[in-house]
Amino acid sequence: MRKPTDIERLYLDFDSFFASAEQQLRPELRGRPVGVVPIVSKHTCCIAASQEAKAFGVTTGTSVAEARRLCPDIAFTHARHDVYVALHKAIKQEVHRHAPVDRVCSIDEVSCALIGRERKDPEGLAARIKAGLAAAVGTHVTCSIGFAPNQLLAKTAAEMNKPDGLVILYPEDLPGRLLDIELTDIPGVAKGNARRLEAAGVTSVQGLWDLAPKQARAIWGGVEGERFLAQLHGYAVDRPETERRMFGHGRVLPFGWRSPDKAKDCARLLTVKAARRLRREGFEATAFSVSYRTRDDVRGGGEERFPPASDDHTFLTALTRLWAQAFEEPGAVKGQAAHLRNVAVTIHGLVAPGAAQLDLFEARLSPAAAKARARWDRAAAVMDDIVDRYGAKAVSLGPWAEPPGGYAGAKIAFGRVPEFADFDKPTEEVLAVEAELAATATPRRELEYVREDRA
Repeated sequence: MRKPTDIERLYLDFDSFFASAEQQLRPELRGRPVGVVPIVSKHTCCIAASQEAKAFGVTTGTSVAEARRLCPDIAFTHARHDVYVALHKAIKQEVHRHAPVDRVCSIDEVSCALIGRERKDPEGLAARIKAGLAAAVGTHVTCSIGFAPNQLLAKTAAEMNKPDGLVILYPEDLPGRLLDIELTDIPGVAKGNARRLEAAGVTSVQGLWDLAPKQARAIWGGVEGERFLAQLHGYAVDRPETERRMFGHGRVLPFGWRSPDKAKDCARLLTVKAARRLRREGFEATAFSVSYRTRDDVRGGGEERFPPASDDHTFLTALTRLWAQAFEEPGAVKGQAAHLRNVAVTIHGLVAPGAAQLDLFEARLSPAAAKARARWDRAAAVMDDIVDRYGAKAVSLGPWAEPPGGYAGAKIAFGRVPEFADFDKPTEEVLAVEAELAATATPRRELEYVREDRA
C-alpha cells in the first residue's frame, strides 16, 4: 500500500443510464417519467427508471403495477441491451480522448487513471469530458464524476452529487465531506456489511473511519476489511488480478415458460450462449452445473464433470442428464413445486487448451470417445463460423427456443458488458445508433492530436 498525495483516479457514473439512453434515442420520451422493463408484461419490474420517475419514488425493482400507482403518467419501454452496448462503446471512446480509461466497472461506470496535468485541473477535465459526451453521444445521457486518491473514494465521490454532478476529494481533505453521507452510501457497505458493522457498534462514516485495521478485519471476516479501511483513508491498495473462473447465464422465467419442459428449452439456449463465450476466449472446461428455483422456493440442481471440453454437445448432454435427474427420475421435483421461477447454467473448471495437466484427463477418454469428441470439436468450430456470418440463430444443436423479451444469454449484468458477438446480428436500431454516433464522432486526426497533447 502507498498513500497518494494527490488525486489519482477519476470515476464516471452515468445517471439512470438505460432510461436516459432511451430518452436520448426517442425524443417522445424526453421530460417524461420512464421505466425500462426486461419484458413487455404487467408482471415484471423496472430495471431502470428515469430521473423524472425517481422523483415519484419509482426505482430499480419497482413492479409495473406499483410504478403505475406511484406515477400514472409513466411510460414503459422494453430494454434494448445491444443498443446500450453500442452507446457504451461510444462513451468509452469519447472519455478515452480526455483521460485513459483503464477499467470498465459496468455498462454505466468507467474509471480512469490520471497522469500529469490531468490531476492539476479536475474541474476543467470534467467539463471537457461532459462537453465531449454531449456532442458525441447526446445531451440526455449525463454522468456524475468523482475525483479522489483511489477508486473506492472516486466512486463514492461520483455518487455524492447525482445527477450530472462533480465532487473532488483531495487527500488532505479526508474525511471531510465523507462524514456527511450515510454509511450505506459508501460502495462496498451493502446490507450484509451494514448489519455486521451495526452489530459491532458502527452506525456512521465517522465510526467506520475510527476503526482499527484489526477491527475491520474481524468485521469483514478477512483481510478485505483492512483493505477497505485503508482505501477509505486514502491509500492506494494493489489487488491481485482476478482470473476467469466460469462462464454462465441465468434467466428469470416469464409466465408461460415455467414448466420443466419450457425451462429446459431456456437452459439449452443459455448453455449454448455460455459455450460460445468459452470458445471465443480460448478456454476449455471440466464441469457443468445447472440450478433452478421454483415458485415455492424449492432450490435444486446438479453438477457433472468430464475431461476438458469446449463443444456444445458435451455441455448439452450434461444438461440433459442433470435435468432428467431433477424432473424425470424417481425422487424428482413433481406437481406444483415444479413451477419454476428461474434457471441458471454454469460452465466451470476452466483450463487453457493444450495445458500439460490435460494429459491426465485425456486418459479417461476411450479411443472411440476421443474420436467422437474431436468430431464435435470440429462441428462446434464450423457452427461458430456460420454464427459469426449469419447470426446466432443460423445454426444450433437441437431447437433454438428463445423466451419472450429476447437477449437470453446476452443481457447486461453487474460487472459484465456483453460483446456484440453475444447478440444476434445487429438490428436496424443498432445500425442506426452506430451511424448517428459515427456522424458526430470526433475525427480520428483530432483524437490523435489530443493523445499527443496528453503525452
